[in-house]
Amino acid sequence: MHQPLTPAALADLRRPRKYPAVSVLLPTHRREPDNAQDSVRLRNLLEEAKNAVHNDPEVTRGDRIDVIGQLDQALGEVDLVHAEDGLAIFAAPGEHQVWSLGRSVPERVLLAQTFLTRNLVAAYAANQPFWVLAFSADVATLWSGSRRQNLERADGAGLFPVRRPQIDFDPERQERIGDTPSIYNDEDTRTFLREVTEATGAVLAADPRPLYVVGETEALSALDEVGPVVGEAVDRIPQGGLAEGPAEALGRAVREADRKRDEAAVAAVLDDLDRARGRKAFAGGVDEVWQSVTEGRVALVAIEDGYRTTVRDDGEHLVPASAEERGARDDIVDEIAEQALDTGAEVRFVPDGGLADSGHIAAVLRY
Repeated sequence: MHQPLTPAALADLRRPRKYPAVSVLLPTHRREPDNAQDSVRLRNLLEEAKNAVHNDPEVTRGDRIDVIGQLDQALGEVDLVHAEDGLAIFAAPGEHQVWSLGRSVPERVLLAQTFLTRNLVAAYAANQPFWVLAFSADVATLWSGSRRQNLERADGAGLFPVRRPQIDFDPERQERIGDTPSIYNDEDTRTFLREVTEATGAVLAADPRPLYVVGETEALSALDEVGPVVGEAVDRIPQGGLAEGPAEALGRAVREADRKRDEAAVAAVLDDLDRARGRKAFAGGVDEVWQSVTEGRVALVAIEDGYRTTVRDDGEHLVPASAEERGARDDIVDEIAEQALDTGAEVRFVPDGGLADSGHIAAVLRY
């Protein structure tokens, strides 16, 4: 995976390309023995993609050679040893990208003018990524985390870490006043905290996510005084000594707060659905939700974490289908997530069983 899966990255992936934009999707496995055949299946899929490019009369000779070469390069970058639940390879004239996903995808090869991104969109929505700002009086670091991945240190496009200039100890001043004042009252430190605030604001503007702020109590108070970061964070965690990590300890500090936030968010979604049902602004089941999303009427879509289903369109409704049927759509849930986000709706994933009485997928309607 070349870069974090962010709204900006998704927007770039979804822009039109010069034909052919090739998408290769493969469900992968994290553990033995299920992962034993992933390498063979991947090579077979890539051969299928190359043959499709080679035999397409709309593809020029130069683009054919280019795209087939891009697919070969992408294969060399795939790391199946550390595979997650899905793999997406995209190739077009002059470019290729490899994405590892914490969500299963259907096995597919597609040639079009855009990449097939709906599975990435759904993976991003389900993963619920967040930022962690960990800081002390000397340094502030940024960390990227999510429900399905451990914390990783991030540079925020080169803005982090932010370090305070070295403090000059003044023993004569200490002798005159009798003690050492709080370092957080020092103007150099406050300047440092303002720099942290500006850097954090820039990161959130480029990639909006929930933010956790971790530091000792006095540090949190000082940062709160110089800007909005602490006040706008989803939670502040008063624990010092973690500004430089390690990731495992910082992850433990954040995990409990994130679990509580998730439980509250799921409860709020279920409450929204109950209220929508009462005022006749509710859709339940894949067919009703799909129709409402297509009409742009949805404000919120809730989907059970593990829900996937295969359907076909009979002209009026989506009906259950087997994967082998002509016109079968085995990633309809991910299509719904992408379409909903395209129309400005919120997409939330809830634990399996949470929507059992609504067909595992439900929506709050705007009208």
